[in-house]
This record gives sequence, C-alpha cells and structure tokens, in this order.
Amino acid sequence: MEDKTPILSVKNLSVNYGAIQALKGVDLDVYPGEIVAVIGANGAGKSTMMSAIMGDVPRAGGDILLDGKSLPSKSFQVVTAGVSLSPEGRKVFAPLTVFENLQMGAFPLKDRSLVAEQLKKVYHLFPRLEERQSQYAGTLSGGEQQMLAIGRALMAMPRVLLLDEPSLGLAPIIINEIFKELTQVNQLLGMTILIVEQNARKALLLSNRAYVLQTGKIIIEGDSKELLHNPEIEEAYLGGKKK
Repeated sequence: MEDKTPILSVKNLSVNYGAIQALKGVDLDVYPGEIVAVIGANGAGKSTMMSAIMGDVPRAGGDILLDGKSLPSKSFQVVTAGVSLSPEGRKVFAPLTVFENLQMGAFPLKDRSLVAEQLKKVYHLFPRLEERQSQYAGTLSGGEQQMLAIGRALMAMPRVLLLDEPSLGLAPIIINEIFKELTQVNQLLGMTILIVEQNARKALLLSNRAYVLQTGKIIIEGDSKELLHNPEIEEAYLGGKKK
C-alpha cells in the first residue's frame, strides 16, 4: 500500500459497561482508500467499538485518531470531523421522506452547493433512492432502508464511512446487492470504509484487510483473502471447510 499512514487508528481502546469490560485494549488501523472488516460472533464487541469511535459510549481507556489527531468525544463533532456511521438496524427517520433523511445527513456541510453535489453522487450510487425520494422512509423495504442509511451517512462527505452490520435482517439476494453497492462506494468515491459484520464470508470477500474480534480483544488480523482460507477462521466463522 502506497500510503503507510493510517487515516483512522484505534489505540488500546477499552469500554466498560458497569463491571463488564466490553472492549479490552483494541488496536486497529484503517488506511486511505481501503475497506477494513471486523468480524466476530454476537457479543464480541463489534458494535460497541463502532459506538466508541462515534462517541456514543464513553471510552474507559485508549484513543481514536483521525489523521493522527484525537477524535472528539461527542458524536456530532465526530461526524463534522469526518467520520460517519450507517448504524446497526438502519435507524432511518421513518416519518421523514427519503430526501429529508438525506438532507439530515448533510448537517455538517455549510455550502449548499456541496449538499446538492453530494446528493447527486448518492442518487447515482443508489438510483432507487432517487426514485423514492418523496416516499416516507418508514414505508421502504429493509434493503431500501439500508441504502438510505448508507446514503445518509455519505451525505456528510466523510473521510471514513463506518458500517455496522449492514446485512442484518436482509434476504440473501438483497445482501448481495448491498455489498455490490458498497464496492461501488469504495471504488467510485474512493471512500475509506470500516465495516463490522456478522456475515464473515461476505465481509472478507468485500474487504482488503480484516480483524477478528473475540470477547473484546483482537485475536487475529491480516489480509482478507488469506483469512478466508485460514482453517481457524473457516471453522469458527465460515461454517467449516466446504467439502
């Protein structure tokens, strides 16, 4: 990789929920233009890590850096700094239209011409959102809501896009479509992506590099294609080796 300076770094991150230590000194780096996946079982701490990056849960220790500078602790400041999240469960604003949801995502942009420009890019990536721009978000299908959640996060023109379980609750054919569109987001926009995903096979096929999170600790990291053929990963997260 040409650029050896991480755009996003998680350094020795710890998060506690009362007496429970949810994250135990997590370290990971994301480099400009790449897709990095974090895989792991339910309860491993994947969503907690995303929440901590976004400032939605307090850190017990460690630091999170964007371009070498500590990210703020409040979520709206994190978005303004250049990191956006498409959250687990999508969490679109159901009573608002698709267009209004996308406008909500653009709150850090003061220049309205930039908002219009970014809206064109989102509609180009997700033509169905343009078709349904006047439709209430709550009436969209699950796959369309996922597109909207990703599009809304992109409206802030982030340096890094975080995706928390984008395949959750979707049919396999829709999951394939979403992951194909994520490849487009990465390639057409040059968007740096950090994705946490329980569908380990999909995440490894999508990403350049990956980390395996287990009970709050990173236990393995490496090239995604190599991890796809790692016997330990196959057995634990990919349903065993295919016969």
